Amino acid sequence: MRSLLRKFPLLAAIFPAKDPAGQACGARAEARARAFLETHGVRILAANARCRYGEIDLIGLEGETLVFFEVRLRSRADYGGAAASITATKQRRILRTARWWRQRAPLAHRRRPCRFDAVLLDDADTPHIEWLRAAFTEHG
Repeated sequence: MRSLLRKFPLLAAIFPAKDPAGQACGARAEARARAFLETHGVRILAANARCRYGEIDLIGLEGETLVFFEVRLRSRADYGGAAASITATKQRRILRTARWWRQRAPLAHRRRPCRFDAVLLDDADTPHIEWLRAAFTEHG
C-alpha cells in the first residue's frame, strides 16, 4: 500500500498515513484495557492477532469461554461514541479473523465456546473503562 501511495499522490489524500501519535494513544488504550481485563480474571492469550481478514486487539479466556476483545477509544461522542464505532463491517472482519485464529489455535481452544466483547475507553489516560460482554454475536 505504501508503494502505491508514493506512486499515486491522490491516493495519499484518500488514504492518509496513520498518525504516530494516534497509534501511540491506541497502544496505551490497549495496554490499559489488557490490565483492566487481567484484574477482572481474564487470562490474555494473544494481542493484536492479524491476518488478511483483519485484526483482533485481544484474545483471552474468561473461565472456559474464549473471548475476542475489540478495544475502542473515542475521546468525542459526536458520532455515537466508542460502541457505535464497531460497525457491521468491523464486526464481520473480527468474526473472520476469529475463525482464522481458532483454526490455528491449540485444539483445546478450538472447542471452547466463544464470545465477542468490547472494551470502551473515553480517553487513553482517564480511568473510566466500560466492558461490554457479548457486544455482538456471530449470528448477527
